[in-house]
Amino acid sequence: MANRDALRAFQARLASRLQAARTSDVSASWLAVEAGSARYLFPLGHAGEIFPWTTPHPVPYTEPWFLGVANLRGGLYGVVQLAGFASDAATPASLPVSGDGVRTQARLVALNELLEVNCALMVDRLVGLRGVEAFTASQPPAADSASWLGHTYTDAKGEQWQEIDLQALSRQPRFLSIGA
Repeated sequence: MANRDALRAFQARLASRLQAARTSDVSASWLAVEAGSARYLFPLGHAGEIFPWTTPHPVPYTEPWFLGVANLRGGLYGVVQLAGFASDAATPASLPVSGDGVRTQARLVALNELLEVNCALMVDRLVGLRGVEAFTASQPPAADSASWLGHTYTDAKGEQWQEIDLQALSRQPRFLSIGA
């Protein structure tokens, strides 16, 4: 029970920091998340509401990375497993699961409603907010990389963080074509 309360408190703090970052000149530019073995940065202007893990209702004959649809605060959202989409394969065995079968730290990050796509990305863990000052180096995307991949940033620990252009991702034909 204490873990659940601590998690709720963390989510509340993160939500208030996200709101403050959107409405002020705070230097935070991204929501940092982990999905699979990768670390990603979502631009705050493109990320929407963060939801606790909700098991989606499966949809037959779809790509393995499309987990199904979920009712999130009264809206119907398609749920995409980011790690699976990025690697072109679903990775259910790698998802953190507690003893009762509930995903421990997984969250659903909805795309901003301005992108006009009712979609939520399943991430394994929220890390927090990051600004440019949190990184020591950056590299532009390779010429042959997907159009939705932005710069790769390196933090002081030497860890790589991949920026995701959620607007470009939401317009990607492969992302929009969930049928298998």
